[in-house]
Amino acid sequence: GQELHDDLGQKLSVARLMTNKIEMAAEKDKTNIAHEINMLIGECIQDIRNLSKVFISKQVTHFGLVESLEREISRIERLQLMDVDYQINNHDLEIKPDHALILFRIIQECVNNVIKHAKSHKLSVKIEDQIDFIQININDYGIGFNTNQRDDGSGLTNIKNRAKIINASFNISSTENLGTQIEITYKKPT
Repeated sequence: GQELHDDLGQKLSVARLMTNKIEMAAEKDKTNIAHEINMLIGECIQDIRNLSKVFISKQVTHFGLVESLEREISRIERLQLMDVDYQINNHDLEIKPDHALILFRIIQECVNNVIKHAKSHKLSVKIEDQIDFIQININDYGIGFNTNQRDDGSGLTNIKNRAKIINASFNISSTENLGTQIEITYKKPT
């Protein structure tokens, strides 16, 4: 809260003052003022992203993977972004907190990609707890893409790298106009 007040509050106050100043500025100065406002707002957006990562990390540590994921799904449903079919066979997953955070980030990135790119009206998230592993399937019914013609963007590369850190496998398959299927297999430590 203090960080929001001291840093973001100050930057946004300055941006607001500069917005008022732009009305009275000479035409030649308006571009410079607009550029400064744009820079300040950009800094604020980055600050908010950094703070939200801290909050989400603490949320996953405090509530655990399942409840954090259910909060995300609830938000998607509340905002009516798409219908979500969510299934889980065990609400008490035993998983190390640092691994839970990485799994949450992977699932969150996959779901955000569906929201941003898939043009799907439905999302399916299924978590199945087995003796030696946890199976996570995320499916959309959107536009899909040709996996042979698409380079892995930094998002998919980051997801694959995160999966390797926790000894999980990540597979994605997609068919144009039929959607995308993601399969994450987290091998439980022995």
